[in-house]
Order: sequence, then C-alpha cells, then structure tokens
Amino acid sequence: MAKVGDAGVVAKLLCDFNTEFDTPVPDNLEQRFARLLARDDVIVLLAGEVGFAYLTLRPSPYYDGPVAMLEELYVAPGYRNAGIGTALIRAALTEVLARGAGEMQINVDEVDADARRFYERHGFTNIEAGSRMLLYIRELGPQDSER
Repeated sequence: MAKVGDAGVVAKLLCDFNTEFDTPVPDNLEQRFARLLARDDVIVLLAGEVGFAYLTLRPSPYYDGPVAMLEELYVAPGYRNAGIGTALIRAALTEVLARGAGEMQINVDEVDADARRFYERHGFTNIEAGSRMLLYIRELGPQDSER
C-alpha cells in the first residue's frame, strides 16, 4: 500500500494515465496525493512504478461497513496483459474487505469495451443501461475472503 512518501510515483502514474486518455492533468498532483495518502479513507496500491489502483471509502446506510469506489486503475501500456491489473484488483478487493466494505464500485466509459470486459471478468456488474458513463458494482461477501 502506498504511503505519503510515494506521492510522487502515484502523481506520475496519474499524469501518465490522464495524458494517455487526453484528460486534463490537475496541478500539484504530488502535493494532493501526499494529503490524500495520509487519510484513512483513501487507499492507493502500487505495482512498482508501472501501475496503481486508487480507491476511496465512504459510509453507507446499506452496509455495516463502507462502500469502496475504485477511482482509478492504471497500468502503463508496455506492461498491460501481464496480470498486473488483475493483481491490483485482487489486492484492492482484499484491502477493502479487510476494512469491512460491503460493495466496490467503478465508473467505466460505455465505449471502453476492454475495461468493461476486465471488470466483468472480475465479478462486477453494470447497473447503468443506456448511459455514456456506466457504473459497475460488485457486492462483497464471505466468498471473497476465499479468493
């Protein structure tokens, strides 16, 4: 799990992600991540300097524990299809389960067929039909502890 001292690596990875997908890059990412990584409701998992998963936790009246939102999951292009994304999603599930999360969510662009297949392969289900941005969720339970 990333620590405050990893803020520069996380910022670089998010910058690479946003650049690849032609999304604006916020200013001061390293400082922002330093603040975020100090919080108890933020989780960042690193795959060296080639990938990361960034999650937030929020309280929910529907579960005894929080709902986890997978804000970003990124693997650098030269390292894709090598199991790094799968390792990150599994580590993310393990971490949020340890924190008592009842559900994990991720928003996926409707046109991103590769990402949709990836999340579906890992047990997520789309609940937003007919929308440009799809919300995938995965309810978490005892069966996940056995993975």
